[in-house]
Amino acid sequence: IYTIWKNEVSARYGLNNQQNTGLIKTDDEIRLASSFGYRKDTLSNWYFSSQFNFRTQFTDGFQEPDDEDPISRFFAPAYVHLGIGTQYNLKEKLLSLYMSPLTLKSTYVFDDKLSNEGAFGVQPGERSRHELGILLRTKWEKEIFKNVAMVNDLELYTDYINKFGNIDIEWILNFQFKINKVFQASFRSHLIYDDDIKYKETNDNGEVVTLGPRIQLKQQLGLGIIYNF
Repeated sequence: IYTIWKNEVSARYGLNNQQNTGLIKTDDEIRLASSFGYRKDTLSNWYFSSQFNFRTQFTDGFQEPDDEDPISRFFAPAYVHLGIGTQYNLKEKLLSLYMSPLTLKSTYVFDDKLSNEGAFGVQPGERSRHELGILLRTKWEKEIFKNVAMVNDLELYTDYINKFGNIDIEWILNFQFKINKVFQASFRSHLIYDDDIKYKETNDNGEVVTLGPRIQLKQQLGLGIIYNF
């Protein structure tokens, strides 16, 4: 086989109802990914490759459950990566490494209030921001023990013009534990660092102060039902 074409669509949405805080959103993501690769012969694991990735969310996000003004919305932000490069693919080991020296990263904020605030790195009043940089992505899927599977997905990006060497990070580490033929447990860790996303907090005077970027970390433990068809 001289070509590979892989498409992925995933959607995540979670709610949690607590006595003190009420109903809060715990997970919200829409993700689309498509990659195409071509190699000259079947002896090599290296492919000339191009990739497209899109990510946004379903509903409004709030810094605190009682807040009225959202800090994120549908398509605010939305992220698009489009690039060309090379991919090392070991199909039998479910391991891939993608390196792109030319990747366009676009950030879209289709909300007037968030756009006017200059949220997610766009200039105040603008609805989009475009960067050109280097993207490195690796994904490894492996059964590390019997009935225990791991998916390790790491993405690193740096822009050529704006703060070159300042690396944006997205790292998803997922473990799945097969309990029996019906039930399956999972543990998921999701880490994001983006220099364009600034942390905001309310000071003692009730004013919203914009601080520097922070590491965002989310961990989830779940129990689900397996259905094969």
